[in-house]
Amino acid sequence: MKNEKRQEGKMDMQAMMAAYKKLAVPGAPHALLAGLAGSWATWTRAWMEPGQPPTETTGTCEQKMLLGGRYLQQEYAGDMMGDQFTGINLIGYDNHTQKYVSVWYDSMSTGIVCFEGTASADGKTITQEASYDDPVRGPLLWRSVTRIVDADTLEYEMYLTPKGGQEEKAMEMTVARKR
Repeated sequence: MKNEKRQEGKMDMQAMMAAYKKLAVPGAPHALLAGLAGSWATWTRAWMEPGQPPTETTGTCEQKMLLGGRYLQQEYAGDMMGDQFTGINLIGYDNHTQKYVSVWYDSMSTGIVCFEGTASADGKTITQEASYDDPVRGPLLWRSVTRIVDADTLEYEMYLTPKGGQEEKAMEMTVARKR
């Protein structure tokens, strides 16, 4: 649909609705996300400053598909710097733009971060980026990489690039399906 000619002038309502209906059908990327539904345990290493040792924590992640298999909701719980932490990621695949899109929000902020990106040819590595105005560090580029290792294991990495600075690894997480 992305490369199809867009309608100009007066809109044909039936043609318009047919196009929207076609774009609304979940496909292979959505099936890939659906395979991640379930209960998961997390092991996280986070670097608060480059060159310093990481903090290590454990937690949980409940994942479920929403709206007829179109979006995966990932609800994380654990602790960060001694405080209880919860975060929700909502990820989907936009058939129109042919990109993965997600929004992240958590209990340590009042902001919402919007990510967009693509997957590897096999669909098992999703790389997304977001611009974020960090209240302490200023404008940052966030890059997240999610690897679907197998049906029961995910690896997640997050990198930050401060304006005018070098990319730094901020976090890595292994997510394993609970049995």
